[in-house]
Order: sequence, then structure tokens, then C-alpha cells
Amino acid sequence: MSSQQPVPLPYADPAFMTDPFPLYRQLREDGPVRRAVLAGGLEAWLVTRYEDGLAALSDSRLSSDVHDASDPRLLERLPATERESMLRTMLRSDPPDHTRLRRLVSKAFTARRVAELRPRVQEITDGLLDAIVPAGKAELVEDFALPLPVTVISELLGVPVADRDDFQRWTDSMILQGPEPPDPARVDQAWRHMRSYLTGLLQDKRARPGDDLLSALIATRDEEHQLDEDELIAMAFLLLVAGYITTVNLIGSGIAALLAHPDQLQMLREDPGLLPGAIEEFLRYDGPVSPGIARFAREDVVIAGVAIPRGATVLVASAIADRDPAQFPDPDRLDITRQDNGHLAFGHGIHYCLGAPLARLEGQIAVGTALRRLPHLSLAVPASELRWRSGGLRGPEQLPVTFTSDASS
Repeated sequence: MSSQQPVPLPYADPAFMTDPFPLYRQLREDGPVRRAVLAGGLEAWLVTRYEDGLAALSDSRLSSDVHDASDPRLLERLPATERESMLRTMLRSDPPDHTRLRRLVSKAFTARRVAELRPRVQEITDGLLDAIVPAGKAELVEDFALPLPVTVISELLGVPVADRDDFQRWTDSMILQGPEPPDPARVDQAWRHMRSYLTGLLQDKRARPGDDLLSALIATRDEEHQLDEDELIAMAFLLLVAGYITTVNLIGSGIAALLAHPDQLQMLREDPGLLPGAIEEFLRYDGPVSPGIARFAREDVVIAGVAIPRGATVLVASAIADRDPAQFPDPDRLDITRQDNGHLAFGHGIHYCLGAPLARLEGQIAVGTALRRLPHLSLAVPASELRWRSGGLRGPEQLPVTFTSDASS
């Protein structure tokens, strides 16, 4: 198995991007661990089955720190002048740094704190739909799925409304990848703009603190000295980006999945009480991260009988494992009533997604309100013409739809 030839994932093939799951299924059936070539030519060991993936995400021999990787291209993808500062986040750290960094922000994302945001998330959702409804058509990513989480996380962090288009554009340049390696000059320029912006924003908040998360983090840094300046900037960057980009994909992919399964759409319209389970099923069926979650081998390890060398990139392929028939009966079927849906879309273990409660809340409100206020919702183009994101994130780039007049508000 260790000498197998890497399987290239054909990100440049529109058919694969539209529906990668037949190839994913073949990879899982071929073996529990497969070598693969990812976007930009990076090589990784895919963990394709659920139980193995669950164990790998809790294995301390697999690091989140990219410095444990042997492939120098992983670091080369980051801006040359900012590689170290960009990596000083809880996403790319291990204990004890991870424990310290996560503790500083965890209170803002508890179930209770997130529940308190429900009225405001509903208000933002209604306002976006108020603008959409009269036209009888919309591009649901640009007009709805994107601005909702961008607005929510911006308000939570204290980012001014006028600045949101800028940070979103810079984020897209740094994060959203195609089948080819990203342009280093473009990434570097975007990060310079982002760092300069965040530095200025944090200076403003230090002078005029508000009732927001960034002001609270500044107070932590200045009063308790638990964050240095690079960590503070990296934390602000991570919270901004992670706070919206995957939720955009969750909302877009979830609505796309319902439109492709009219029976499930009708069931959800008739019983909105199914919404929490439907969101979990969207995450399992076509989650916002694909193929999965990267780790780096600190030492030689054996996973499911396969020897993996020190320094290798190990990708816990949640998008493949979440359709493992050993864990999920009839896994290729969308079933919003599915029970015991312990998917891996939010990860597992100490790095389980901190923003999961907020993403769930936004997904439930966005999908539920859209279905209530956009009767006879349907795609305006054939499903085969939808373009999907590549390079680690999955979701429709655009979702043009038509509908009839507002049923109720």
C-alpha cells in the first residue's frame, strides 16, 4: 500500500467539481488510506473511512502545525514576509499554545452566547430577503448566503460595515484556490493589505473600545499579556475568515441539495421542526470543507495498517468518511430525518470547530426563512451548469434561482 501511485484529484475537471462523490467512493472502497495529489500538486495521505478518521483527529502524533510537514510548498503558499505571524492561530497550533489561544475566545461561541444572537441573525436575514423578494429571482450566494455570515461575524468582532467588501476581497485572494497553485504575489499583496487593515482596526479599538470581541481580545492582551501583537492580528484574521467562509458554503450547498431533492424540500417546508436535523444532514451529505482536514505526521505512524512517514501530510477526508456506509446507512441519499448523524464536517477532538454553534444557528435561520419567504423556489439554470469552489473548500460559487412572491414575513 505504501508504494501505491498517488491518485490525482481532478480539480480542473468541471464534472468532478460538480460531483466528486463517485471518485471519493472509489477511493474509500480501494482502501482506508490512499495517497492523492491535491490542488496545486500537493501530495497527501487520505484517510477515507469514518472510524479511522475519527481516531486520526484525536491522535497526538498528528500535528496541526505546518512546521511538522516535510513539504516546503506548504509554507511557500503563504506570504514570504508573514509566514510565521499568519500561522500563530489556534487552527495551526497544538497544546499548550492551542489551549491558551482557544480559551481566550471560547466564551464568545458558547451555545448560550450564540443563542442570544438569534434575534439579530433573524433581523439580518429578513433584511436581505426583503431586498430579494420583489424581483422574483436572485443569485443566492452573492445576495444572501454570503452577506449574512459576513455581516454577523463583522458585527460580532466589531468590523465597520464600510470595510467588509475590502476584507472579503482580500480573503478571497488568500483562501479561495483553484486547480493551479495560487499566485504568490497576489497572496502576498492581499495579506499585506489585510495585515495593515487589521493593525489599524486594532489601534482604533484600543483607543475607543466597544462591546465586541476584538475589543475584548485587546483588553486581554494589554491587561493580562496572554496575546502578543502577532497573535492578536492572527486571531483577528482567523475569526474573520473562519467566521463566514464555511457558513457561506453550508447555506449554498444546503439549498442546492434541497433543490436537487424535491421530496426533502417539500418535507422541510411542511415541517420546519426538521431544520436542525436538516442542517446536520447538509453538513454530512455535502459539507463545506472538501476533501477534509489536514494534519502532519510528527513521527512515523501506522493508520489502518498503512505506514505513513514522518512529515507527511495526512488529510482526514471528512467529505469521503461522511459517506462511509459502515457508519451511515444509504450514505449517498440525502435524508433530513437521519438520526445519530455524527458527521466529521466540524472536525473532532480539541480542534472541533469553535464556531459550530454559530454556523448551525445561521444555517437554520437562513434556510428556514428562505424556504418560508421564497415559494416555488427553483434553480434558474440546469444543476450541471453550477460552478463549485475547489482547493479545500466546497460550495456553489453562484446559485441563480427564481421564485414567486413572498408568502409571509
